Amino acid sequence: MQRIVISFWLVPALLTVLWLATAPFAAPPANFFQFRAIMVQYTGILAVGCMGLCMILALRPRWPEPWLGGLDKMYRLHKWFGIAALVTGVVHWLWAKGPKWAVGWGWLERPVRGPKPVPDNLIEQLFRTVRGFAEDVGEWAFYAAALLIAVALLTRISYRLFFKTHRILAAVFLVLAFHSVVLLNFRDWASPLGLVTALLLAYGAWAAVVVLRRRVAAHRQVGGEIVSIHYYPGVRVLETGIHVPEGWPGHKSGQFAFVTSDPSEGAHPYTIASAWNDAERRITFVIKELGDHTRRLRDRLQAGQKVTVEGPYGCFTFDDDCPRQIWVGGGIGITPFIARMQHRILQREAAGGQLPKQSIDLFHTTAEVDESALARLRAEAEAAGIRLHILIDSRDGHLGGDRIRALVPEWREASLWFCGPAGFGAALRHDFETEGLPVKRRFHQELFAMR
Repeated sequence: MQRIVISFWLVPALLTVLWLATAPFAAPPANFFQFRAIMVQYTGILAVGCMGLCMILALRPRWPEPWLGGLDKMYRLHKWFGIAALVTGVVHWLWAKGPKWAVGWGWLERPVRGPKPVPDNLIEQLFRTVRGFAEDVGEWAFYAAALLIAVALLTRISYRLFFKTHRILAAVFLVLAFHSVVLLNFRDWASPLGLVTALLLAYGAWAAVVVLRRRVAAHRQVGGEIVSIHYYPGVRVLETGIHVPEGWPGHKSGQFAFVTSDPSEGAHPYTIASAWNDAERRITFVIKELGDHTRRLRDRLQAGQKVTVEGPYGCFTFDDDCPRQIWVGGGIGITPFIARMQHRILQREAAGGQLPKQSIDLFHTTAEVDESALARLRAEAEAAGIRLHILIDSRDGHLGGDRIRALVPEWREASLWFCGPAGFGAALRHDFETEGLPVKRRFHQELFAMR
């Protein structure tokens, strides 16, 4: 989390420093309208910069993953930049429109302006001729962007509608990029600010075209076929096995992938619930009925159906050198731990029955119960050499740090891996931090929320 917070604040800070380097206040503004022109430029740069980064992150690029801690963290950053673009865009719009309203209401008096000198540069002359058009289309693009970002933030809206409308933002960004190119102070294009803005706009525009063509991460997509389906009614979970004959590079336990079973719905992210075995070339997903799409899967998916799998993504891969690990899976958050247990079983078989040295306690807390699913979980935990603690909310109460520390006396030597409800994870992290666990290095949490 700390790195995505740093990345989020670093971008507006950098743009602010570069903007200040253009010396906007080299001469004190003669009146309010000169100050307003300066603020319109500043807020516009921040807004389009944040939206450009949203477009870049929408491509699901691999290069930021190691630094940011996985695609789940990148999507959280994508969301933050979207909110920042909305806020700075509203401020930009208010600076642009507010003084005009004030003049119309008689609150301000517009200063008298003389004729503007004709620039020598032909490109600047061209920009002057389309300035009014750029202002008009930029205003309507802002209204569209504000509406679409608001729709994206409302989780009550169905994923199908979100998927269809969110892609329109790519077209809106192209309009806003044109608006920015024309209206940025022409002299600033030769400055470091102009260079960085041009890079953001160019990269963002390219990303927008990729999104509109529905080619995001196309080179990481492979075809697969559903070979098994099993439904656990007690926990409303669908287990789906997919055979990927070629192209899949393999994955680490704890990673996730995007699966497309219906092109009209688009790709949905699911944590992979199986270890990779190159001889079998099979990926298993355990899907909880949480929304309109996942509730329909049980009726729509069938053996032999062709699907597309994209990935793998994520850095929730259990990689550390701690002698002990504590795993906490809340509800469907048990999925990455199932994959890791299967990986340990494969390691045990390859080592002639000898288990890996790392000692692990797995806590699975759940409000719903399916005895066949729990029996399978117990069997895999035993085969993987893992101490399993199952807590059913109605019977055992809620899981807290005190109970974990009581059952794992060596917790100070352990790393803690959490997957489950975000509020539960935040409370657990704070609890262990209060007790002295170095959570920045040893508390790992997957932020599995793509909206």
